[in-house]
Amino acid sequence: MSIPKVLTIAGSAAQGSAGIQADLKTFQEFNVYGMSAVTAIVANNKQTERGIFTHPIDAIEAQIYASFEHVGVDALKTGMLFTDEIIKKVAGLIKASEVTNVVVDPVMIGKMGSQLLKDEAIESLTKELVPLAKVVTPNLHEAARMLQCEVPETPEDMKVVARDLYHLGAEYVLVKGGSLKGYPAVDMLYDGSSITELETERVETIHTSGAGCTYSAAIAAELANGYSVEDAVRRAKSFVTSAIRHALSFDRGIGSTYHAAHRMISD
Repeated sequence: MSIPKVLTIAGSAAQGSAGIQADLKTFQEFNVYGMSAVTAIVANNKQTERGIFTHPIDAIEAQIYASFEHVGVDALKTGMLFTDEIIKKVAGLIKASEVTNVVVDPVMIGKMGSQLLKDEAIESLTKELVPLAKVVTPNLHEAARMLQCEVPETPEDMKVVARDLYHLGAEYVLVKGGSLKGYPAVDMLYDGSSITELETERVETIHTSGAGCTYSAAIAAELANGYSVEDAVRRAKSFVTSAIRHALSFDRGIGSTYHAAHRMISD
């Protein structure tokens, strides 16, 4: 028996809602075999002075090679990479591989406010990693930082930004409008010639930790399952919308998207 195989190269979120943990939960829900290469541990708390611990380059490299060698990879996604050095190493390994289903989630700021990408690493992200992507999935603030422009405030602004981001080299650009004020939850998918608007109702909740990670992981999973980019994005958006609609609250600030919602709860 064999199923599609998907690798996530990202940070580990100790509280379980985002990063590697969210990705692996998502892969399981989409019936793909999930693997991980942990780039850093994110464990922000009030008791210790440090909350982010990056892994050595050779440890990251070994994890990626282990997935390629022992299992094989049909699709992969990148999440939190944090440093210029890690981005360059990961980009080089992806370039040398035969994986074409690459989803780049340009993780920069966590839901809890943590900086998850160093300022000096943005250029490497845009020049080294994004051109390798089949799909790049920035939210509004990430898109603005990548382009050094104002944060989009309308769907029309999002279309302009999507077209501009396309010139960075990804095959498809998905600009996510989850934080767009006064509009439904609309995303823009651009393939270099046309823009597809994907719209769902806006779910009024603060419990969205892991939503972006989950969305990009779901896209990677569905690419591995053989779906086209547009179909993979549509199915992923439906999945993450359910996960947000039925989000988990722990009565301790921002709660988590619920990855089993589409399976456990009938909307």
